[in-house]
Amino acid sequence: MIEYLPRSKHQAELYVTQFGAEECVPGHDFGPAVRNHYLLHYILSGEGTFEVGGTRYRLRKGQGFLICPEVVTYYRADSANPWSYCWFGFNGTLAEWHLKQAGLTLSSPILEYDRDDRISQYLEWMFESRDYAKSRETRLTGLLALLLSELAEFGPAAASGEKGSRAELYVDKVKDFIELNYDRNMTVEDIAHFIGLNRSYLCSLFKRTMNVSIQDYLIRYRMNKACEMMGNAELSIGDIARSVGYGDPLLFSKIFKKLKGASPKHYRSGTDVQ
Repeated sequence: MIEYLPRSKHQAELYVTQFGAEECVPGHDFGPAVRNHYLLHYILSGEGTFEVGGTRYRLRKGQGFLICPEVVTYYRADSANPWSYCWFGFNGTLAEWHLKQAGLTLSSPILEYDRDDRISQYLEWMFESRDYAKSRETRLTGLLALLLSELAEFGPAAASGEKGSRAELYVDKVKDFIELNYDRNMTVEDIAHFIGLNRSYLCSLFKRTMNVSIQDYLIRYRMNKACEMMGNAELSIGDIARSVGYGDPLLFSKIFKKLKGASPKHYRSGTDVQ
């Protein structure tokens, strides 16, 4: 039972290429061979072996293995207790990132998931998506994303060497939060609460990593966004101020002039401030 799908023309970040399931006969094998996409196998019953990079893994029900693009692999069902498995083929610019969140990489290709039958449920839903004539591709991508989120939440932790430092993770969270919320009236305390760290500790960590305080980073980000909006003639200076989180246009103008060396009005017109 297998279904192949054409390459997505609309969803370059993450898309399904195939999925299926098979009850293997004793000794059934595949490879050595390479694939041009990611292929995630999950064992429903039985046993078998998976080989990649000179390492052989003995696997059973509740485990699985990841095949990465252009990597030689070989796998074989056990002769006495052959496995049955399902698989999900996919690709996209964010595929590797999603897999890393689940702790699955070329150097760590083994999946551990035995808490429930959710993975086989996602496979069933994928087959049932045939009923969605207009939106099947979107539904399949959504189901794949849900599957990967399940593995990230309950699968093995990503290798520490590939996660980056804890400081970098917290700094990235601060930057992401500011990017998504700079238009709101927020404080550094709000950011710290969202991330779940003590305000003083987070500020110290951010300053040490970025050589700028969170408050200054937020102000600079807002003013740079304001500069981008200056080209929109439909927006007044007050509109721009509110759009970057300042309810008081006078305060916005004062901060803008201090940072950019000209008032918003002069900056927009391109004339020098006197």
